[in-house]
Amino acid sequence: MARRQLIDGIRFRARTGVSRRDVPQQYGPWGRVYDLFRRWQRDGTWHRIFTELQARPDADDLITWDLSVDSTVVRTHQHAAGARKGGLQREPPGGVAVEPADHGLGCRSARCVSAGPVLDAQAGARPGDR
Repeated sequence: MARRQLIDGIRFRARTGVSRRDVPQQYGPWGRVYDLFRRWQRDGTWHRIFTELQARPDADDLITWDLSVDSTVVRTHQHAAGARKGGLQREPPGGVAVEPADHGLGCRSARCVSAGPVLDAQAGARPGDR
């Protein structure tokens, strides 16, 4: 099995959003596709690929870096926090890389209100304009 097939399987999954078990057999066994994806995620290969792909367009000012503020409020049941019983996870869901502090505003509360309504009010928007 060629590594190219596995990479195409990863691309297929990212493009279509299918479950990892639903990757077509033409890309190889789904377990091998997923193993390659996770291995590259753990060792930083994906990060290096995306950094390299962004470098030239960013240097040529072809990428506009905008800030997006989401004003969505999500309420969950108190037992829906997703923590495993008996201790911490072996590794975070996104891999072992530490997320920089400036990558998101985030709110870890069950009742979270973001800055969206404040920014809307400052821009002169009325509730229900969206």
